[in-house]
Amino acid sequence: MKQVLQIITNYLQALERGDYEAILAVFENDGVVHSPIYGTRQASDFYAELFRDTSASEIVLLNTFINPYDTSTGAGHFRYKWKLKSGAMTTFECVDIFYFNANGKVKEMSIIYDTFPGRVNQSE
Repeated sequence: MKQVLQIITNYLQALERGDYEAILAVFENDGVVHSPIYGTRQASDFYAELFRDTSASEIVLLNTFINPYDTSTGAGHFRYKWKLKSGAMTTFECVDIFYFNANGKVKEMSIIYDTFPGRVNQSE
């Protein structure tokens, strides 16, 4: 259980820094990300595109959750302040749900947030 919390924390710190290698280190080689904006993608492709679109990020972790019946699933709830390369800025609450393999690597992650604020800011 403690390992899951540490992986989620490490992931969010790497996301905030825009550290592509550190992000991929938490995923298995064929790990997948389900994103409301970018769709379902291999983690390597998803983060390459996300970091290309991002000029800065600020993340405040609000909560972490672990399924008490299945510790191969966990979630991080955070506030994400996202500055796009275009200069547009958006802030939203997000939940990333992590599904781990037996070796503690993320095999799949689902991102859940309301995309409306980001779509409005991108169109301005």
